[in-house]
Amino acid sequence: MELSKIPQLRFSGGDNFFLLAGPCAIEGEEMAMRIAETITGISEKLQIPYIFKGSFKKANRSRVDSFTGIGDEKALKILRKVSETFHVPTVTDIHEVSDAAMAAEYVDVLQIPAFLVRQTDLVVAAAETGRVVNLKKGQFMSPESMKHAVTKVTDSGNEQVVITDRGTMFGYQDLIVDFRGIPVMRQFAPVVLDVTHSLQQPNQASGVTGGRPELIGTMARAGIAAGVDGLFIETHFDPANAKSDGANMLPLDQLEGLLTRLCAIRKVITQF
Repeated sequence: MELSKIPQLRFSGGDNFFLLAGPCAIEGEEMAMRIAETITGISEKLQIPYIFKGSFKKANRSRVDSFTGIGDEKALKILRKVSETFHVPTVTDIHEVSDAAMAAEYVDVLQIPAFLVRQTDLVVAAAETGRVVNLKKGQFMSPESMKHAVTKVTDSGNEQVVITDRGTMFGYQDLIVDFRGIPVMRQFAPVVLDVTHSLQQPNQASGVTGGRPELIGTMARAGIAAGVDGLFIETHFDPANAKSDGANMLPLDQLEGLLTRLCAIRKVITQF
């Protein structure tokens, strides 16, 4: 799908922010459809352009016994079914060059994980599919340095690129979002704030990443106030039993209230 067919990604500073939301990982068809149906209903009610998010596999895990997926093709087919059923674009992350062409057959947006955003071969492979490319800012990178990641996409003949900020490492076990980076990166491409991953607490002794989900509302409000073009939120109807990133996900039943408040803030911000 061309960027022109996903109007919420064409520009910066529209009437409303756009939303990338869904579970961290595709755990099965029933859960994906349930989450997608709920978020689609909320986004239509609030007139928020929506892209369903779900990882078809999880390659970056702290422990070898962590959940990695239900099978690549099985998960990708579920993402396609979500798109066809609810008429929304979909996004998934890729980790290897060979993932790019495979995932592009099923989804509209290819996401480059933050740890891999400097991997030139991976970024170029994603760009060459013609899909929208969502570049996660590396936790170790400055906002200014994301210009070069964007250029790798555009030099590959693809102008359809978005940057997502997911925080910067702050010591060994925490992340911090520097909101000064939002206007810097918006010079290069539309900017999304990854609200939930920004609240992760990685590198815990248990080997399971922690999080601060009680601050999701605070982080999201700050992002809208700072002028981000979109928000990225991982959500699940049962975060405590989610197979990945449950510690920092938003309970699905809290999403509508949060988005309603954020739309009100966005309406005020666009008046200035």
